[in-house]
Amino acid sequence: MLTFLAAICLFPLLNVLAMSFSSAIAISRGEVGIWPVSFTTLAYEHLATRAEFWNAILNSVKRCLLGWAVNLTLVILVAYPLSKPNSVFPSRTRYVFYFFFTMLFGGGLIPTFLVVRNTGLTDTLWALVLPGGVQVYNVILMLNFFRQLPREMEEAAFMDGAGHITNLVRIVLPCSLASLATISLFILVGHWNEWFSPIIYMRSHSKYPLQTYLRSMLNTTNFQVNTLGDLETIKHLSNKNLASAQIFLGMIPILCVYPFLQKYFAKGIVLGSVKG
Repeated sequence: MLTFLAAICLFPLLNVLAMSFSSAIAISRGEVGIWPVSFTTLAYEHLATRAEFWNAILNSVKRCLLGWAVNLTLVILVAYPLSKPNSVFPSRTRYVFYFFFTMLFGGGLIPTFLVVRNTGLTDTLWALVLPGGVQVYNVILMLNFFRQLPREMEEAAFMDGAGHITNLVRIVLPCSLASLATISLFILVGHWNEWFSPIIYMRSHSKYPLQTYLRSMLNTTNFQVNTLGDLETIKHLSNKNLASAQIFLGMIPILCVYPFLQKYFAKGIVLGSVKG
């Protein structure tokens, strides 16, 4: 059953890869399954000359790095005090309800847009990061992980004169690497795959991240012709051929990152297990 489910998940990826290496004629005839038909690398050769495609990848990388730094920092700074008991943080319950309430109700698209516009963030990378800076679901995961750490270590640190900042940086975070890796994976995948907000907040297409750029390209045929060689190349390409190549290249960064974080995933996500 697991093999069957894995095959179902793998089939679309193999189909996209096969179409990127197949001829336009084979794709138009519907002959491409999980194996290339009339093998060709023209789509990738043409993409190598498209500056806007590589610029979109660079924008996505910048967004992921900035979003990861902002989101993870805010998640840690919110989760740490909320993980303390009421005897240490008397207002904890009210703050927990305040953050939890935002998971149930939101201001909506128009108020959010007005806030972004009036704060001068429109058409900047910050507009894609700051509006969702505090991810409450990740805060809850981190909060629960912090609460399960042995209190004796923190008490010993406080007895030695450490403050909350020292305790967080030198005691809590080093013991929470599994949870940090898991939440980092959630943040990176979320920013890499999100495509809607740049359509709302970005005015310049040159600032689109990869997924938004691909979304704008999927329903259009926009071949860039710089030389006579390019004109000869696009005669053998179709929009599906080129779009498949772009989609597959867009998967590669996350596919490269995931194996390094996967070993922490099960340990970080299973909160509530017995720790020894």
